[in-house]
Order: sequence, then structure tokens, then C-alpha cells
Amino acid sequence: MILAQRTANLNTELIHQYLCSCQQKDGAIPWFENGKLDPWDHTEAAMAFSILGDQQRALLAFNWLKDNQNRDGSWQANYYTPNCETPNNIETNFVAYPATGIWHHYLIFRDINVLKHYFPMVERAIEFVLALQHREGDILWAVSSHEQLPKDALVTACSSILRSLECAIKIAIELGLEKTNWQIAYKKLADALLNKPWRFDRTWESKARYSMDWFYPILAGIFSQEEASLRLEKRWHEFVEESLGCRCVNDEPWVTVAESCELIIACLAAGQENSAKELFKYLAQWQDEDGGYWTGYSFRDKVIWPKEKTSWTAAAVILAADALYQFSPAARLFTTSSAFLGD
Repeated sequence: MILAQRTANLNTELIHQYLCSCQQKDGAIPWFENGKLDPWDHTEAAMAFSILGDQQRALLAFNWLKDNQNRDGSWQANYYTPNCETPNNIETNFVAYPATGIWHHYLIFRDINVLKHYFPMVERAIEFVLALQHREGDILWAVSSHEQLPKDALVTACSSILRSLECAIKIAIELGLEKTNWQIAYKKLADALLNKPWRFDRTWESKARYSMDWFYPILAGIFSQEEASLRLEKRWHEFVEESLGCRCVNDEPWVTVAESCELIIACLAAGQENSAKELFKYLAQWQDEDGGYWTGYSFRDKVIWPKEKTSWTAAAVILAADALYQFSPAARLFTTSSAFLGD
């Protein structure tokens, strides 16, 4: 049964129709028609289908991941892009994220057979990612058989991996499996994010100008509500444009819908429900007639930019709405502190 809900100018049926138009017959969910596909955003869209109650399309998307997983447990960072300059690049947070999608699906549908079916896929993916963990806890951002990439780690990517690793551990526990090495790796990664800032951005310019580096550690679940609130307040003025949304970077006049959605979820994790509701009100203006959402808006030039309505942007709106209005049993997945810190 498809969720039919109109809340705060949100027509979920129309968004569902748009996401359906993006999904191919084999389950793949590219950014848009004839666009690229990456495993992270593909999984995000699958999660939106789960929230919307469309289990068939969610499982079709997960089947695409299962069918296209590399033997070593990874996925390429880019599919369906002709003459791609980085055809062999593999980004670790992309590889980890399907674990989040599978656990999220289970929270909604409570089908243990789905966990059993996809656990081998999740297990291979997580083992691939953890093989790239440094002894200090951080995880290499990417690898390639095509070129020599910088050996470095990203705050946002590692934050996403941490939540995915938590979900993978919960899947294993639900299946009665012991994954002690995953729990050890989890604590090492959390420690790096909390206490070892020097392990990130070692070989390139700091990514602190990106809003995701500001709020994504909150989504990882490593902060208390009070700590999360203080983190948001410290740089709120740098990133949030009143009546528009959240900037992608603090030095460019560009707000993006997906970052705004993720910030909404971070606000809820920080106990700032009023801020979350205010940000959510801004989203409606970026929706097109077909249900899709424009990726971003340049407020200096007063133009939609780029002229793209990505599947993952529409999916991010659904995830933010779920976190805010509790549509599904998975609504609090990203707003609760980790279950494994302090054990």
C-alpha cells in the first residue's frame, strides 16, 4: 500500500510517481533519465520507496545492487556514464550505504527473510570497507585500479559509514550472528570522528566549507542532543539562508535541497524541531509540477542551478518528511544516538 500523505505542502503520491519514472525495469535508479547512477543515491531512493510503502520497487532496487555487486563486495562509484574519467573508482561510503537501506527496510516491513536474503551482500560490502580502515580508525575515502588516489579520509564519508556500520551490526544481531570485528571497527571509527580531527583532510584542502562536514557527524549518532545542538548553533549563520535553505558550501551563494533535507534531520537529532519545521517549509518552492525537486538554487543569480531534478533529491525530501512527521517505523533511524557508543 502506497503511503498517501499531504503534510506541510507535501504530496507524497506525486513524489512517488516521480521516483517511479526514474527507476528502470532492472531496478536501477539513476539520477534522472539517461543519467548516471551511484550506489549511495540509488540506495537513498530505495529507502524513499520503503517509506512510501512501495516494497516491490524498494526490493527491485536492492536486487539491482545484489546483481551488480563486484566479487570483492564493492560497487563502482559511477554507472551509466559514457567515457567516464574515473570508471574504476570505488568510494567506501557508497559501498557501506546499502547496509543502511536494508536495515531501514526491515524497520518498516519487519520481514526477516529480506534480512537473510541480503545479508551476504551487506557482509561482503562491509568487509570490503573495513579492509580499508586505518589503525587510527578512519577509513580511506576511495580506491581505484585506474589511478593513484590520495590516501585520505573525509569527515562526511566516514560519518555516513559509521551509521551504515551500525545498521550492519544490527542486521547481524537480528540474525543471531556475532560480528565482534565490526563492533571493534565501529568504535575505532567513532573515536576517530570524535577525537582525531587530524586524520581527515590530510592531503587536500579542508572540507570544512561544506555544510555536510558540519551536520553529517550528527547524523552518524556520535553526539548527545545537547552536543548536536551546540554544533549546529556554532555555524548556523554560515550555511542557512532564510526562506531558501542550506548552502552546499559557505562561500558560494547556492542552496541545495538535499543538504537542506539532511540538515532538517540533523535538527531533529539535536532537539531543534522548530528549526526543522521552518526549513521544511522552504522545500515546497523547489518542487516541479511532475513531483521532482530541483537540485539547487543560485540566489545571487536568482536561477535554478543546475537544471536537474535528481531522484535522490526527491528521496531526501521523503526521508526528511518521515523524520519530521513520523510516517514510518524507520523515522528515527538518523535522529537517535548510536546504540553502540559507551558500551
